[in-house]
Formats: sequence, structure tokens, C-alpha cells
Amino acid sequence: MSDFIVTTDSGADLPIALMKEHDIVPYLMQYELDGKLYTDTMDPGDCHTFYEAMRKGAVPHTSQITTEQFIDFFAPLLEQHKPLIHISLGSRVSGTFHNAELARDELLKDFPDAKMYIIDSTLCSTGYGVLCLKADQLRKEGKTAEETVQWIERYKINMQPWYTTDELKYLRRSGRCSRVSAAIGGMLHICPILNLDSEGHLIVQERVRGLNPTIKRIHKIIASELSDPDPSIADLVNPANQTLYVCHSDVEEKARAFGEGIQKEFGFKDVYYAYIGTIIGANCGPGLMAAFFFGNPRDMKGYTPQK
Repeated sequence: MSDFIVTTDSGADLPIALMKEHDIVPYLMQYELDGKLYTDTMDPGDCHTFYEAMRKGAVPHTSQITTEQFIDFFAPLLEQHKPLIHISLGSRVSGTFHNAELARDELLKDFPDAKMYIIDSTLCSTGYGVLCLKADQLRKEGKTAEETVQWIERYKINMQPWYTTDELKYLRRSGRCSRVSAAIGGMLHICPILNLDSEGHLIVQERVRGLNPTIKRIHKIIASELSDPDPSIADLVNPANQTLYVCHSDVEEKARAFGEGIQKEFGFKDVYYAYIGTIIGANCGPGLMAAFFFGNPRDMKGYTPQK
């Protein structure tokens, strides 16, 4: 087993117990709800209460991790004199990645021999949580920090994230769709299908009427993203070799049906279900669910809608 530190932030949307099990150190981000400041616990038991507050009208607010906060977070870890890999929320979603880089540059003045690697995951939520788990797997296999960084930088583009929701008012609140689109979409039961392009821009790729037809469409997209892979990634992409990760913002029953349907059709070896935590959830609200898996590389232009 190699010896390096893996860090991330609580937007990675995996339970704190799983993070501890895999020796991944998350920065616990903060959010404001009804004028009170909270720290994200990464405890699924706290998520239902958070989403119920949103359903009752509470509007949470989040802020990116500052450079100074990152310095305070990283400095004690660097005192262990081990290489450190930080896997960040995507830079096109938040300025957190840039602040982590600034913190590294400052810390290297005091720790000139330190090896610090700040990775822009180009992902949000459980997508980059999976990359953290992969980093731990590579660490246990004896890969060095440098080899692990090379693997993640090469294959992060193969992490396919597909999201949908039938509760549009929260996307309107976060600016992901307009008031008019949300109102019309609600009346017509329109569900957006969203993903991230290769740089990590969140894109509404398609709009489908009705949740069940939306899920059927996502199945077709998944089939496309798993089909005819380059031979160099065939083992990575093969569903029989990988866990499907499904996360949700307090719609557990729908999410389990969503995950079980995908597993049954494509043969993923298993499914892991996770709550979307308070940081990402503050922007998406209740009702979102997403599937994450390794597939063909994400395109810079995003997915091409069906004609």
C-alpha cells in the first residue's frame, strides 16, 4: 500500500462514514439556512430535515471555500510529510478549485518540499466522490501519488453524470432555468435531462414530458455512452466491472427504482445509493436524482440530443 493523503470537500456527496472507511479527508463546508450558519455533516440522517425545510420555503445559501480556509485545512495534513491529493468540486461550478490552488501556492512557501496535487474533477456531487474512492483503491494497490493523479486526470472525463428532476422550481431558484420555463415546465410535467461537458459546464441537454419517459430516454443515453468503447477503456466501461452510483435529494423510493432499472438493463455489478448533501442540495433542491458511471469520454459540446 502506498502512503499519501486524499482530501476533498463535502460536496462530493458520499456519507462521512464511507469517507472515514476509505481514509478520505473531506473539508466540511458551511451553508446558511434561515439566517443561521450550519456545517455540512455529510450524515444522510440530516439530509431529510434539510430538504423538508426547503419544501416549507427555506432558502439555503452556500459560499465557496476561501483560500484562508484551505490553508487552515491543508497545513496540519502537510505536517505529516506525505504527498497530498485534493480532488475538488469542478471549477466550472465553483471557484473552490481556484482557491485550493492559491492555498497550495501559499503553503509551498512554508512547506517547500511538500507534494500537493490539486485536481479539478470537472464534476459535482457523487461524481467526484467516486474519483476519491478510486484514488483510495489505487493507493491500496500500491500506486504512487503521481500515478494516482495521472490516472484520475486521464479518466475523469469518462465519469458520466446524468441528472433529472420533476421539481423545477428549485432549479429556477438557483438560476438553472427561468421563471417562465419552470412555470410552463411544471404545467406540462417537463423533466430536464442534465449532464456535464468535458470541462464541467452543467448543461440542460434535453427536456422530456413526464418522468417515466425521461427515465426511458436516460436509459437510451446510457446505452450510447457504454457502447463501442475504445479498447483501452473497455474494462473500465464494462458495467459488469463497475458499481453504478445513484444519488438523490430526498426522493429515495424514486431513486431506488431508477437505479434498479439501470442495473437490470445494463448489468452493473451493484448499485450504491447516496443522498445529495446540503451543499449541492442547496442549489438543486428536493427531487433531483442522478446516475454516475464510467463510460465513453464526455464531449466538450455535451451530448447531442435526439432528433
